[in-house]
Amino acid sequence: MLRQVTATRYIEPLRSGGSVPGVVEADDLGTYVVKFTGSAQGRKALVAEVIVGELARALGLRFPELVLVHFDPELAAHEPHQEVRDLLDASPGVNLGMDYLPGAKDFTPDVAKSFPVDPLEAGRIVWLDALTVNVDRTVHSSNLMIWPTFGTAPPRLWLIDHGAALVFHHRWDTSDPGKSYDFRHHALGHYAPDVRAADAELAPKVTRELLRTVLAEVPDDWLAEEPGFTTPDQARGAYVDYLAARVQASPAWLPTDFPSRRELAAEEARRAARTQEGRPDWLKRVPDLHGKPAAEQDWSVHLG
Repeated sequence: MLRQVTATRYIEPLRSGGSVPGVVEADDLGTYVVKFTGSAQGRKALVAEVIVGELARALGLRFPELVLVHFDPELAAHEPHQEVRDLLDASPGVNLGMDYLPGAKDFTPDVAKSFPVDPLEAGRIVWLDALTVNVDRTVHSSNLMIWPTFGTAPPRLWLIDHGAALVFHHRWDTSDPGKSYDFRHHALGHYAPDVRAADAELAPKVTRELLRTVLAEVPDDWLAEEPGFTTPDQARGAYVDYLAARVQASPAWLPTDFPSRRELAAEEARRAARTQEGRPDWLKRVPDLHGKPAAEQDWSVHLG
């Protein structure tokens, strides 16, 4: 099971995402980025975080350790923003923490221009995203971090933020394990991801036994209200069945058509031109921020 810790200090919110996670210190002396049960995304986002994150770790991809964080909203009594306080007040008890990566940087398009990624590593990440239907790792929002693994070792890619994955669990009755999704704008698409080699390597590892082990990490309370299921274990079984069937259907959904950097740039230019069409002259001078990546974020907050 995931380790359990108790938050001892609330440091600050992170406003880079809609869920507004918070940085906390815990009684194990660790620092964690915590996603809260009271967020607008709800507990399904936390379920997706656990399933995809633990599956990534089991397959050898770099993903920070997850822990269950017992949180008392009184720790954040000093938080000045009411909307953040409302979120924290709605999240007493067990929440989900991800090991904080001090000094990690966002994998932005500008960084990607000079950061080397092996085609097989790119293929593994794309394959995992396609398997788990993670539609939120794009050129505009990579949910990838660059972080040195040990001391002077070169920086490596780390996966984060899978709350938008497993889109099928929002509509179990209409889900199709063989359905393909558009991954042409995947953050690693222009690295020539070798998804066929990744499929040959990873698909045999995603067994029903592994899936059952991963699902066992999800707390009962987060599955207890899953519509259509009478018990948490019944819900776990549905996730196992769906993902096992999706692995078997990989020839139907395996993404292989990725545009080059030049094609992406041309598509962006066409989109920008369409946006400008019909604008009054004064509005054409306003920068178009739609679809632009957020400024590079430094996770090295002041922890003193």
